[in-house]
Amino acid sequence: MVSSSIASTSGAVKLIGKSSVRAASKPAVANPKGEVGVAQPLTGTKTSTSSTGTEPSLRFFHSRALRDKTEKVLSAIESRPDHSRHGIAMADLVNELIEAGMDYYFLKALKQAEVGFVVEQAARLGMSGAVKLISSVSKKFIVRMEPHQLLVVAAHIRSLAVTQ
Repeated sequence: MVSSSIASTSGAVKLIGKSSVRAASKPAVANPKGEVGVAQPLTGTKTSTSSTGTEPSLRFFHSRALRDKTEKVLSAIESRPDHSRHGIAMADLVNELIEAGMDYYFLKALKQAEVGFVVEQAARLGMSGAVKLISSVSKKFIVRMEPHQLLVVAAHIRSLAVTQ
């Protein structure tokens, strides 16, 4: 039986719980197809090359539909940077990527840890509020960007994509 509670400190949500979960040498993780495998330790993992050199990275899986939308928005910005609606499209895309990332990094882990419905829902509510706040702030800046600035953001998002 898992008993958990939520404590809030300086606006951050901490999960505090007691559980009879057996320790594993490596945690199980799910890939985009929902198959569960074994996570590799952070030490000795592959690194990505960026404009500043070789740096470690953590990426997340998202839906094919979001990937297709990302490609569509970035291609539109790259082909016609001066179009007046690109700022709104980029802001909407960033919002969806934020939601997908928060879900993948935080909520998916809670579900896999089987923390319980109440804790999961409380975390989902907290993440929803955080996503709304981040998205509203980022939208204010993104919609005001000049075409060359949107191209920089598009290039950055493209650099995050890992294709194999």
